[in-house]
Amino acid sequence: MAASVRAPEVRPAERRASALAFAYFFALLAAYYLLRPIREEAGIRGGVGALHWSFTATFAALLLAVPASSALFARVPRARAVPVVYRFFLLHLALFAVAFSAGASPVWTARVFFVWLSVFNLLVVAVFWGFMADLFTAEQARRLFGRVAAGGSLGAMAGSAAAGLLVGVIGIAGVVVLAALLLEVAARCAAALARVPPAAPSPVPAAAATAGASTGAPVGGTAFSGITAVLRSGYLLALAVQLLLFTFGSTFLYFQQARIVAAAIPEPARRAALFAGVDLAVNVGSFAIQALATGPIATSLGLAPALLAVPLVTGAGFLALAGAPTLWTLGSVQALRRIAHYGLERPARDALFTVVPREQKYKSKAFIDTVVYRGGDALAAWVQSGLAALGLQLRELALAGLPLAALSLAAGLWLARRERRLETS
Repeated sequence: MAASVRAPEVRPAERRASALAFAYFFALLAAYYLLRPIREEAGIRGGVGALHWSFTATFAALLLAVPASSALFARVPRARAVPVVYRFFLLHLALFAVAFSAGASPVWTARVFFVWLSVFNLLVVAVFWGFMADLFTAEQARRLFGRVAAGGSLGAMAGSAAAGLLVGVIGIAGVVVLAALLLEVAARCAAALARVPPAAPSPVPAAAATAGASTGAPVGGTAFSGITAVLRSGYLLALAVQLLLFTFGSTFLYFQQARIVAAAIPEPARRAALFAGVDLAVNVGSFAIQALATGPIATSLGLAPALLAVPLVTGAGFLALAGAPTLWTLGSVQALRRIAHYGLERPARDALFTVVPREQKYKSKAFIDTVVYRGGDALAAWVQSGLAALGLQLRELALAGLPLAALSLAAGLWLARRERRLETS
């Protein structure tokens, strides 16, 4: 008989930890989504033709940032290391607020901000989910990560709505200051959560057990040990490949969106408001799925359905674009794909890290979620520019993406099966 979908419970010993994680992710994504419309507008202001250079600069910046982050977690307990990462970025926000307020070199400030926020959003979220994978077991992750992710979507909704309402009132500099305050809230939640770990309902899998996990001691190793772990592990390599395939689809859709919006809407404020509205709609859909479906599906059916959601939507979407390459189709595909990613795939993919050794939760995850992600972005951006130079249109580009969607589907299915084996080993 097929498994029925049932609502997962939050056990009494887990309530404080899950509430803190919810508030932590709310503040973190509210800060990011306040800034995201500014980044989207900055990407256009810096020149759509220069976007592939911005993606390359982001990748280069991450090659420096990730080893530095790994070195920090190797030597500093998580209760101190996580807030340090957030306050490091908070100082940068203060500098950007001054630059935007003074109107200093608008084009170059826009380009630097685009690269900075592209590094920021991946690294701080990777640190968050690495922290969650260290605190919660695989069984808890299936029950609780959907709820925790819903906190992020609620924060994203609040940030998107506030950006659209406030950017015309307090200006870009004021929005940046507000994001900095929210980042401080996230840092304080992280520090509190490190002192109140959830009670594990079952033993931690042998593959994930390491000395010091319950005390939050430094994870040890070197600045580059997370990278070498990825190269030696088939499981981590599959995670990297799956994410690389995801970024190719995302970058393709992003470039098409940037070109169309740049041609249709010349005013920066209107473009920022449009991007904020799109983000709000996506996050409403993501929140609904996370709150109502992610936990029950993962608990009853395992991680496979959630991991396969984006490849299925991507394949169907590329077929739709090949048949009707219009702005409406493009917008619909991108929105549905992002909802499937944030609502289903992302919580499931983060749960995959609960069954790996502790050092890999912080270091290998950060490498995959940042360097691999932005490396895929940079590669896809150059491929996109080359194909566009050859005169390929939206229809041909969509058809070229179909094999990538099929590969992503196969990778997701393999990862779901492998995670189950690692959990019980």
